[in-house]
Amino acid sequence: MRLKLEGTGIATAGKPVLGITMGDPAGIGPEVAVKALVCGRVYDICRPVIFGDAGVIGKAVEIAGLGASVRCVSEVGQARFEHGTIDVVEAGNVDLETLEAGKVSAVAGKAAFETVRKVIEAALEGAVEGTVTGPINKEAINRAGFQFVGHTEIYAHFTGTSDYAMMLVEGDLRIVHVSTHVSLRHACELVKKERIVKVIELAAGACNKLGIESPRIGVAGLNPHAGDGGLFGFEEEREIGPAVEAVRAEGINVEGPVPADTLFAKAKGRWYDVVVAMYHDQGHIPLKLAGFKWDAGRDAWESVRGVNITLGLPIVRTSVDHGTAFDIAGKGVASAESMILAIEYACKMASAG
Repeated sequence: MRLKLEGTGIATAGKPVLGITMGDPAGIGPEVAVKALVCGRVYDICRPVIFGDAGVIGKAVEIAGLGASVRCVSEVGQARFEHGTIDVVEAGNVDLETLEAGKVSAVAGKAAFETVRKVIEAALEGAVEGTVTGPINKEAINRAGFQFVGHTEIYAHFTGTSDYAMMLVEGDLRIVHVSTHVSLRHACELVKKERIVKVIELAAGACNKLGIESPRIGVAGLNPHAGDGGLFGFEEEREIGPAVEAVRAEGINVEGPVPADTLFAKAKGRWYDVVVAMYHDQGHIPLKLAGFKWDAGRDAWESVRGVNITLGLPIVRTSVDHGTAFDIAGKGVASAESMILAIEYACKMASAG
């Protein structure tokens, strides 16, 4: 992706302050963060500051071949938000002598975790109006002694949130998940009416914040052909269908359960404004088919698009919808598309209140 250095260059008051985490320092997170912040249009819509390690961010600038400078600050209030100078709140100390790009390590996991924890604190204190997270490595986080399976669960823990959900967005395709980082067997057990009702309500609320007043919501079935009247399972009749009826009674425009093999094709064609998926891969696969494009001729990604938004939190959190990409870390070839989109969505959500 070619980054355009267009824009005014200097942010002014009134634009939301966003805290952006560097992610795992051994992955592409620092690189996509700095590539995003050299885009002047980012400063046209927000006042960004990175939470991370200034040394790691400086190295990322060097690897990416950018002309930006790095300014280390101890708190958000010291940031200048000037295009061309990247403000970094020191939040995850890293020994650059021992850090290896593309390698899982407890040291990198600890640094990544600390940046997330500190940006959450900053948001809860009102120092930033929205947070944007770079990719972390779950194994590295756990090696460092933090027993979490992902960003969503970290945010829920530190904000004291019990009802939350993951929304993925690529263009007009929006997908909210009933469950995410659990085994497939466990995911089936989590398909319960109460949870589905809550997720549909969260999906409707998120659409409202994005400017869609009366969203059309499609709810996926769990089983092939949405159970086919009980031939392939009973979750549709016992849990999903009753949940749909319950929220329909609230005035929400919802349809389902719809067989998943047709639901997402309809959603891509704008039949629905948002869809509810029953488990992680049911929602992630169609989203990434829509947003991720591999160019076999160049042997490189042509496009890596998609945004991850956590619904139900008391603070704004968006994220890139890709991993640490250890295979290309440190090579300067990572795309910042998803990070830029995540920043744009964080601005929309922060402005909606």
